[in-house]
Amino acid sequence: MANKKTRPEKQTGPKVGVYDIDTGTCELVRDTLTADGWMVHVNGVPSSHIDMDDPSQLDFEYMRWMAGLVRYHTFSSSKLRTLHLGGGACTLARYFAAEYPDARQVVVELDGKLAELVREWFDLPRAPMLRIRVGEARAVTETLTEDSRDVIVRDVFAGSATPESLLTLEFTEQVRRVLAPRGIYVVNCGDTRDLMRTRREAATIGQVFPHTVIIADPAMLKGRRYGNVVIAGSDTPIGEDPALARELLGGGVPAQVWLDERVRSFSGDAKVLRDVV
Repeated sequence: MANKKTRPEKQTGPKVGVYDIDTGTCELVRDTLTADGWMVHVNGVPSSHIDMDDPSQLDFEYMRWMAGLVRYHTFSSSKLRTLHLGGGACTLARYFAAEYPDARQVVVELDGKLAELVREWFDLPRAPMLRIRVGEARAVTETLTEDSRDVIVRDVFAGSATPESLLTLEFTEQVRRVLAPRGIYVVNCGDTRDLMRTRREAATIGQVFPHTVIIADPAMLKGRRYGNVVIAGSDTPIGEDPALARELLGGGVPAQVWLDERVRSFSGDAKVLRDVV
């Protein structure tokens, strides 16, 4: 009798290496500073950090700022309905799942193979608590029901830049349609020292939402380096809790929070970003 061939066991858990994904390559690298930490690089660009032992640990400063902004915002319900535009390793979704056990989350990720690998590697909650939806962020957002999300996070990059279609007034209006009253829209804006992209994004978000904030470290806001700026909008005041300002100053990279009046002064007469027709 011929011997039966056995199938190789499917990999579970992270393993150092370079993997083919739909949009190029993904490299998984050990973080030697933590007991079980991992860095995910997508097409050579650092994309995500995961601490397998503690999902509440956020290695990227801008994610800490986003998490703090959400934590100090008053929502009408304790069961957060969160939409993440841009998945990566689902670091922030994993954080929210730990901090808000009743949260219902959807992560939109363009790269289906990356989404599959992330599910294999990391201990992500299962649906319905956390669903990964493969698709383009704007197209998915436009299909969603009005007033159906409390938090929308935009952290989408193609290389070092966010696709233009996710920056415009028209897209931001779609975000506002999907957000429930008191909801909050939080974006990661990557910018250079001239801060022109930040000004234009702040002007665009401020055109749709009556209340805005900016969070970044002082060197970035003074135009001394390039990096990340967090911009947020809501139909209710945000970022005003003094505890948030204290927490931001105490982080590994101390940051400032600018409230609405200062954000609008900063954006000045910057041109609102529009769809190209």
